[in-house]
Amino acid sequence: MADNNTDPAASTQMFRAFVDNPVEPQTRQASTSSSNTGLIVGVVIAVVVVVAAVAFLAF
Repeated sequence: MADNNTDPAASTQMFRAFVDNPVEPQTRQASTSSSNTGLIVGVVIAVVVVVAAVAFLAF
């Protein structure tokens, strides 16, 4: 007969570990977000420069 107090998948323990661990501070997430934004802006500028160069050479 199965014991009702055991969790064979250990999902309860994993959930408790997730809930009990503190989330990263907001300042760290903001710096990560701003660096990602800078990267995206840089890539967009690079694409625009490449398209402009190709257009210039084509005409």
